[in-house]
Amino acid sequence: MSEHRPAPFVCYPTAILDVLARAPDRTALVAADGRRVTAGALRDSTYRLARELAGRGVGRGATVSLLTGNTPESLVARYAAHLAGARVVHLYEGMAPSVLARIARVVDTTLLLVDDSRHAAARELLTVAGPDGIPAVLGLGPNPFGEDVLAAAALRAPVPFVSEVGPEDDMSIVFTGGTTGIPKGVRSTHGPYRQGLEHPVPDAGDPPRYLACTPLARLSGPLTDSALVHGGRAVLRRAFDPGDVLATIERERITHMWLLPPLLHRLLDDPALTRTDLSSLSRITYGGSPASAARLRRAIDVFGPILYGWYGQTEVPGIAEARPRDHAVTGRGGRITTGRPLPWVEVAVRDTAGRTLPAGEEGEVQVRSPGIMPGYWKQPELTAGVLRDGWLRTGDIGYLDEDGYLFVVDRLKDIVIVVGGHVYPTELEELLLAHPAVARCAVFGTRDADAAEHVHAAVVPAPGHSPGLDEIRAFVTARKGPMYAPEALHLLSDIPLTSAGKPDKALLRATLGV
Repeated sequence: MSEHRPAPFVCYPTAILDVLARAPDRTALVAADGRRVTAGALRDSTYRLARELAGRGVGRGATVSLLTGNTPESLVARYAAHLAGARVVHLYEGMAPSVLARIARVVDTTLLLVDDSRHAAARELLTVAGPDGIPAVLGLGPNPFGEDVLAAAALRAPVPFVSEVGPEDDMSIVFTGGTTGIPKGVRSTHGPYRQGLEHPVPDAGDPPRYLACTPLARLSGPLTDSALVHGGRAVLRRAFDPGDVLATIERERITHMWLLPPLLHRLLDDPALTRTDLSSLSRITYGGSPASAARLRRAIDVFGPILYGWYGQTEVPGIAEARPRDHAVTGRGGRITTGRPLPWVEVAVRDTAGRTLPAGEEGEVQVRSPGIMPGYWKQPELTAGVLRDGWLRTGDIGYLDEDGYLFVVDRLKDIVIVVGGHVYPTELEELLLAHPAVARCAVFGTRDADAAEHVHAAVVPAPGHSPGLDEIRAFVTARKGPMYAPEALHLLSDIPLTSAGKPDKALLRATLGV
């Protein structure tokens, strides 16, 4: 009787490259500069670079940091580094050079790869890091810093590279979107990521044509991987511009895209929206920050029943999903549900003593899932603070209703404590967005010399409007009571966002001097 042996682990880049090999002449990527990259070319470039990196000693235990944008070269670099066995760290746009330099040191960077979209950032980073800060720098194309590693790799044969990575090996360290100090480094491993890619994204198209108009370094990267592994293509844009996004949807017959709610709001406000052919779209996924119920209802009116809300965190990427029909499910204050927990996820709402609360009662959302991070990079005490007995403490406040729908009220730490109770900024933002004079907003708290807290509202007025503080206070008081009425109103031309695409409330406080 023969002994049963489990099948060898196949890492995610190998799975993608195997799919690309089946139809090498089809277009797999459309670059922002107009290049159309075939499946065969993407596969061959990845195998060549993996061999080149391995030849230079980059393998398991090494860290490859990427200073890259939304380019085909960025994907080739990530796939090749992972094939070779290295962990990958993206150095995000929007972070100060000093922060990027410290991150590169903290993760023990072995090699920094730079594409042509980030040359200016590389110059600043290398100046701050100093001559001994980054061990080795290579360009993904001609560059002023070092050797062109793609040119060197082009001399190698594009034969398959057998990866030795296992399911428990580190895949990436993903840094959260903090705006002060050094963000937390969240580890991820190959096994859960590979397992997640097995499942196609529902209604993303068959085959999917995914529009990557947000950074590949963040969620657009995994969604691009999903499109490719399921036989589709990805259309890359350098950054989010609503007019460009609408034109690209029509030209490339896009079926799926991912947007943070502030970007969805900008798309809804663009004058080209009404004259754009959107008939190819079968899914818009949104998430990453709170979404206005009023704006979501308008998006459903404009795009149809194709909106999917994702709730997750860097520490556990998938927690719950709101499908199109779920957008009719509302909770207190008209809030649209975050959806039901995904099939493989357990969600409990608990109080500060750790007791699980009944339906309808607010507490901290806690999660148990195979996709939970193994821990923070080199921060065991911080890890122990959020991971307990297999459960992740999300730091989010929410509740489950009688039907198992989850409603997220706010971040546990994003509360303004005022006389009379607590003001949750998300609730107030959602209310303000229902005011006809408010296009976008961010609510935040400040403390005075006596440590008393005060509610501030930063507002981007709707065209033709200029709301005053008294008007806004009266609007809020009539609907939520005087405790919620902001004490200060700041009219702005735009709301600054963090590198993660969320309202940058720390920058607002600093810029406004409050």
